[in-house]
Amino acid sequence: MAKLIGTDIVPPDLMAKITGRARYAEDFRVDGMVYAKLLVSPVPHARVKRIDASRALAMPGVVGILTADDLPELPAPGEQCLTNEPRYEGEPILAVAAVDERTAAEAVEAIEVELEELPFVLDPLESLKPGGPDAWTEGNVLVERKMKSLKWTGVDFSTVEQGQVPVGEPTAQWSLGDVDAALAAADYVLDESVVHQTQTHHPLEPRSTLAYWRNGKLFCHVSNQSTARMRTAMAAGMGLPMESVVVIAEYCGGGFGSKITGSPIMYVAPHFSKKLGRPVMHRVTRYEETHFGRSRPGFQARVRMGFRKDGRMTALDLFIVEDHGSYSGGGDYNTASNLAHFMYQPENMRLRAVPVFTNTPPRAAQRGPGGIQIVTILEPLVDKAAWALGMDRLEVRQKNAPRDGATFGPRGTTASSIHVQEAMEQGAELFGWKEKVALSRRKEGSRVTGVGMAISPYTAGSIGYDGLVIVRPDGKLYVQQGPGNLGTHSVMDTVRAACDALGMPWDQTEIVWGDTAKGLPWSCPQGGSQTTHAHTRANHAAGMDARRKIQDIAAQTLGGNPDDYDMAGGRVFAKSNPGQAMTFAQVAEKAIALGGRYDGHVVPEDIHAMTKEAAAMFVGQGLMGVARDNFGREANVTYSWTVGFALVEVDTETGEVDVKEYVAASDCGVVVHPRSLGAQVLGGSIQGMGVALRQRWVYDQRFGEALAKRLYTARPPGILDIPKEMKWSAVGIPDPATPVGAKGIGEPPMGAGGGAVVSAVADALGGTFLKRTPLTPDLILAHLAGVRKPWGPLEVHVG
Repeated sequence: MAKLIGTDIVPPDLMAKITGRARYAEDFRVDGMVYAKLLVSPVPHARVKRIDASRALAMPGVVGILTADDLPELPAPGEQCLTNEPRYEGEPILAVAAVDERTAAEAVEAIEVELEELPFVLDPLESLKPGGPDAWTEGNVLVERKMKSLKWTGVDFSTVEQGQVPVGEPTAQWSLGDVDAALAAADYVLDESVVHQTQTHHPLEPRSTLAYWRNGKLFCHVSNQSTARMRTAMAAGMGLPMESVVVIAEYCGGGFGSKITGSPIMYVAPHFSKKLGRPVMHRVTRYEETHFGRSRPGFQARVRMGFRKDGRMTALDLFIVEDHGSYSGGGDYNTASNLAHFMYQPENMRLRAVPVFTNTPPRAAQRGPGGIQIVTILEPLVDKAAWALGMDRLEVRQKNAPRDGATFGPRGTTASSIHVQEAMEQGAELFGWKEKVALSRRKEGSRVTGVGMAISPYTAGSIGYDGLVIVRPDGKLYVQQGPGNLGTHSVMDTVRAACDALGMPWDQTEIVWGDTAKGLPWSCPQGGSQTTHAHTRANHAAGMDARRKIQDIAAQTLGGNPDDYDMAGGRVFAKSNPGQAMTFAQVAEKAIALGGRYDGHVVPEDIHAMTKEAAAMFVGQGLMGVARDNFGREANVTYSWTVGFALVEVDTETGEVDVKEYVAASDCGVVVHPRSLGAQVLGGSIQGMGVALRQRWVYDQRFGEALAKRLYTARPPGILDIPKEMKWSAVGIPDPATPVGAKGIGEPPMGAGGGAVVSAVADALGGTFLKRTPLTPDLILAHLAGVRKPWGPLEVHVG
């Protein structure tokens, strides 16, 4: 029977989405439900001195108030859903519940809050200056998990006037080899400082939550990327056992990393519901989402590179000041350094970094965290080196990019497969690199052509999760899926691995997802491009467990040995005599009769407690396949690659950048769903172009107030912004560390699209990299006109 992996199949949720029947978190209603609205901080840093809610609580229809005093305190720099010390404009201070949203909103306006304003800082470098303000009263950096105040010297800051990031005391560092000696011996050295600005995640659906309690159990309808993992996160956040939490999240309107296992604001509804004894709906507005909906950390980076005459990179020295936001914001700087070493394999490398807290919204992983920052910073600099050495830019990357067996990072990390060289070759041919380079810097009227490329790796898979399938007496295969449905099709597509193990047609397969009360197995978080790799493995394991049991039952019933039997089309049959067969419906009935390991009475000891709980729900309902992914992996990690090629036109009169053509070639193992892969690769690339060209924050530097508070002020690209000509391809070489051969691909396209466009714009500008993203028209025009910008080269949140 033909395999399902590698074919285009209509996902079973498609009709619900296009007809409007898909129900998101804020579409649900429960009897007795009330609505919560927030009062948020109007200033970037303050202490709550007094709250007077008497007028609000006296209003008809108002049922209660929730403040930080109702919640457990968290040690610094932990983030609670409500606070008495807001550390950024828009941070929630309290919530009001009423019978409808209008009443709740009016009640918020009736509350008096007295604030004591505290010092604030928007720019990490300002905080590091001698006497500079700290974002927290306890300090501005974490050292060994403790908050402290770090200040550099005036001598450290002496380079700022020359537009160079100061190199002061770092809080994180690693090195390989002797970078300083390698730079001294290099034939060509560059030393540049680059700013990559922060941007908001802006998922289409804000992070709304409906919560209620029944018989001691908490039920939550959430906008979330990871259904199974959200359950354990919600349980931990509410101090409950996992068994006391039910998460319903059938559909999620995007998250890009900001909703992997939720965010603190999602705890307002369950806490409020517990206090009031009523269901609480908390619908988040776009304005609020812009503030607390998470954002990507910005970088102020100093880069030194050394090259030999043949184009080989001999040294890479990175000093990164990361804007950590107001709370623990992840380690994008660390990921960036590992990716840089992986991309170019420099003979010597050093990272020094300082993640600094600021009074700006919280940071979180955003699609390709650390990846798009470092790719868009380094790739134009590699181009600069290629031009200086008189080499083709593709050739320089081919000389430095890794091959199978390469290691990277301070611990010598190994990857299960590396085929970026093949992706570069394939993409260059599809794009017509040699022909396109001939068009570089061609001018027609006010428009100048630029050509660029970028290589972009990212982690692409985890291991060790569970699969659970049931063949029921109706003859159908039911696959229980713990991953979330965040719009990537992975919750559907990874089911194919179980189907192929059993030779089961797609139209005889039912997928159960989105509600932990329906019995979902332990799953990976939907982040880091893990799902395709992790759950083709897990579902293959469950499918193979079911396959062995079906073969056993066939041998017991029809005679012979289990290996004498094959299966396809919902039947198991003797290989030597296909007429000697049983239907899967008959197999399911037999499994129920046999009991034990066949129908779920006995399950493997090594599966997760969540999977055991789920399996117990289906005992005696059919033949059960349940297994942990124990396939292992000799390498440390699994990574995928996307190589992007872009042709742009820069209008020298308006500063606008028009991306005319784009090609992306990927190394992502076996292609599970071609049409979906194309959407992921091109969609992610377009998102990366948005980061490179338009998305940014702008803050009033005096008052710390955001000036870009809506979607339109920092919007991602729309349909009118995309290149008219786009193509994609995949190398298609199976990853040897997984039985299915597939790797994830969600994140590498971000850097490929963004990096290729930034490089192409530099090419159009005569080889000048403006050393800042996004490349907005005003920035380009200022360069072309030789006009001094109203801000310094290292300043952030400006525009």
